[in-house]
Amino acid sequence: MEFPDPLVRGTLVRRYKRFLADVELAGGEVVTAHCANPGSMLSVNAPGSEVWLSPARNPERKLRYTWELVRVGDGLVGINTAHPNRLVEEAIGAGAIAELGGYATLRREVKYGQNSRVDLLLEDDGRPDCYVEVKNVTMRRGADDAAPAEFPDSVTARGTKHLAELSRMVAEGHRAVMVYLAQREDSRRFAIAADIDPVYAEALDDALAAGVEAVCYACRLSTTAIEVAAPLAFEPPAAPGSARRSTGT
Repeated sequence: MEFPDPLVRGTLVRRYKRFLADVELAGGEVVTAHCANPGSMLSVNAPGSEVWLSPARNPERKLRYTWELVRVGDGLVGINTAHPNRLVEEAIGAGAIAELGGYATLRREVKYGQNSRVDLLLEDDGRPDCYVEVKNVTMRRGADDAAPAEFPDSVTARGTKHLAELSRMVAEGHRAVMVYLAQREDSRRFAIAADIDPVYAEALDDALAAGVEAVCYACRLSTTAIEVAAPLAFEPPAAPGSARRSTGT
């Protein structure tokens, strides 16, 4: 995915009210940018960080910029949650996500379950339909090489609901896959932040036991483009009293 226009460099002043961020531009002007990320943004919202904004193409839009990237250490992290579905779709088309290859068609935002819409639906004659949910991953607590990228960064009742919906699809004879997309390239593995949302962690453990699949991929980022790169090793959480299951590469 290439950014359609050159990004604008700035310095983060503060992120607030979930969807707003004040950013100081190179000339000293402070602008309020749209922050397309409803999570806590733990580990990627430190004041003083270098950030990159995309300019709005609509001159009538109230907020002239959208926050896209933040520099953490030596690398960039993509914080815009509007991008992962498109990134995964592009990667599937390019054959970059082996687990989701070989399907004839792909549809977006298809109604399913109990008043839900699946991010991507893959279909092919003679194969079970494949329901794909995509989650954006930005958090990484710790600077050492062993620190994993983690999800979620705040309690996510919506994410827990999606796991139940995917489990129902498996029970109906379909395939269901949860894709965790880390919009960063400084981690070798992925983990569930069970300390932040233990209900989600247990729901994922139950979903995996029900046959839902889970994969995680990292991204390659620059100020001109973002693309899905390599898979990350993933050790799912274990519900209390259950045996831990491992997966990954």
